[in-house]
Amino acid sequence: MSERASRLVIIGRIAGVYGVRGWVKVVSAMDPPEGILDYPSWQVHSASEWRPMAVIEGRRHGKGVLAHLAACNDRDVARVLVGAEIAVKRSEMPDPGPNRFYWADLEGLTVHTVDGIELGVVDHLLETGANDVLVVKGDRERLIPYVWGSVITAVDLAQGVVQVDWDPEF
Repeated sequence: MSERASRLVIIGRIAGVYGVRGWVKVVSAMDPPEGILDYPSWQVHSASEWRPMAVIEGRRHGKGVLAHLAACNDRDVARVLVGAEIAVKRSEMPDPGPNRFYWADLEGLTVHTVDGIELGVVDHLLETGANDVLVVKGDRERLIPYVWGSVITAVDLAQGVVQVDWDPEF
């Protein structure tokens, strides 16, 4: 399995407890939020380590999600998990489709202009109202809109490169 495929991708975090039977409140990074429940086993970062935890059941609740994990049978056990990140291996995530990418796939890629000028590396992405934005760190930090076709002209995951039609002086 490649390093990228085995990489853990954060898909949410445990925000609180719900009830007395060990249910947890989850803030999901998925769209729709209940998409986090499509993964029957989570990696949960608690007590400075990642631990696999099976999801017994879950449901949408307001803007968030409620989940009952196999390891949590009461409120006290669930309380220990508050603040823990939830992740899955990238290899467990479905293929996003042609010319579509998960943010986790883009982070760490080298960014080149169509003229071959290296701008830096994708540090992270920002969600804005209009479109997502690549935060590229190189000789300086650049914010490059993720607009497929007009700004982002190619992504080659195998080569680790994002090609952009972008003025390096901007």
